[in-house]
Amino acid sequence: MSTRLSSAASRHDVVIVGGGHNALVAAAYLARAGKSVLVLERLDHVGGAAVSERAWEGVDAALSRYSYLVSLLPRRIIDDLGLRIELRRRRYSSYTPDPADPSRGILVDNADADATAASFTRTTGDAREAQRFADFQRRIGGLGPVLFPLMTEPLARRSDVRARLGDDALWDQVFEQPLGGMLRVGLATDIARGIALTDGLIGTFTSSDDESLRQNRCFVYHVIGGGTGDWDVPVGGMGRVTGELERAAREAGAELRTGSPVASITPDGEVRVSGAHPATFHGRLVLSGVGPAILSALLAAGDDDARGAAALDADEPEGAQVKVNMLLRRLPRLHDTTVAPEAAFGGTFHINETMSQLDAAFATASSGSIPDPLPAEIYYHSLTDPSILGPELRAEGAQTLTLFGLQVPHRLVKGADAVAMRVALLGAAQRSLDSVLAEPIADCVYEAPDGAPCIEARTTADLEDSLGMTGGDIFHGALSWPWAEDDEPLETPGHRWGVATAHPRILVCGSASRRGGAVSGLGGHSAAMAALEVLGG
Repeated sequence: MSTRLSSAASRHDVVIVGGGHNALVAAAYLARAGKSVLVLERLDHVGGAAVSERAWEGVDAALSRYSYLVSLLPRRIIDDLGLRIELRRRRYSSYTPDPADPSRGILVDNADADATAASFTRTTGDAREAQRFADFQRRIGGLGPVLFPLMTEPLARRSDVRARLGDDALWDQVFEQPLGGMLRVGLATDIARGIALTDGLIGTFTSSDDESLRQNRCFVYHVIGGGTGDWDVPVGGMGRVTGELERAAREAGAELRTGSPVASITPDGEVRVSGAHPATFHGRLVLSGVGPAILSALLAAGDDDARGAAALDADEPEGAQVKVNMLLRRLPRLHDTTVAPEAAFGGTFHINETMSQLDAAFATASSGSIPDPLPAEIYYHSLTDPSILGPELRAEGAQTLTLFGLQVPHRLVKGADAVAMRVALLGAAQRSLDSVLAEPIADCVYEAPDGAPCIEARTTADLEDSLGMTGGDIFHGALSWPWAEDDEPLETPGHRWGVATAHPRILVCGSASRRGGAVSGLGGHSAAMAALEVLGG
């Protein structure tokens, strides 16, 4: 039987559960439209994974601790909400040392095509591979101008999107067949194929030939951002993005309550908060910024009729990454003397990420072991944005290093000793990194005032515990194509915007929305647009 609405409940047009960046986007839009909005966040701060934190006591370095780059945040949201943020473009797209001979590597320099071509020839021994890679990028580049403008509109139908693309061969290669086939046709070398494949594996446990096309969906989101596929560094760190979203929401009149863990939700809009300040609130609509598994548990706690009923059709969430944050005294030395460290580390630095290595790592992890070598990529955000370091650190030449390890599914971590697993994954990451450097990374690590090395590993279990991301899944579940199937019902605002649940008064506003994932604000924007259709205004 449905829980009866408490007469003491505080009433709002919209109650938003969870205070991540998407929730702030939704709150800002709705409050600007004159709606009464309440955001309830369990932690003592908003922003979720889009935050900057000082990871080591006494060290003036503001790390983007979880999320770190921006691509899918549309200019429309930035302009609509008046966000004062700067997204800085990186000159160098990537550097990939040859795992078999790290004295050579491929540097993709966006400002120097000749230098890029020379590095392809030197590394692969194939003078034509650079042109193949450029042709591949040009073909893939046709997706962004078609798909990205649709991300802030109601869902288009699959057949309509295909007609807009106007390239049936490209459609079939990207949306109908495993990505590995396209890579083998378009590129001749293992290392070049790996550079492209990594975009399909960020946070996604899969292989190049997976028939489910999980890798293809992940790939699409990584190559369409802004219409160009560029991934930019937020100046001031990810916390600057959240800070601006929080400012926009508060100035519009939204109420943000931190330290407010939600204990239950009912389908008729009642939300109960537990903890130090228990309270009951009621919304004409409830927006869920938490993952589907958490939402289902909250509904079960609030309504016997909802017990066991999934709020969303979704796969069991499973993250597939380990993130290592470091502060270095200086940039490490490279085996490759033909490229400056500032260039090699200025973009995405690929480590043991040839296509065969990525697929082998998937097989190893599927059998229950940590991949060795661990495929990973590193980023030195301080090279693009020195402002995240204090003046003394900048003067000393210190640099941040973020390592993102792939093919580490939550199943390897779940139930394991947390400390032991963190040590094991950190060791695998360091071994992989050391294999392509001319010196051990440990020789470069900065020490905090207490003598501790400035290095930390964040596993999927850590994400689950600290941020409430079930399975450490940064996407809250499997990614979906950014459109509606031709036979999919689109009668309600929730369905048209890809934010519907099984309950008409509850909408999704987080990464679990149809076009959610990454720091994009798209889940919040879609939920706000659907809510305004329901509420009027």
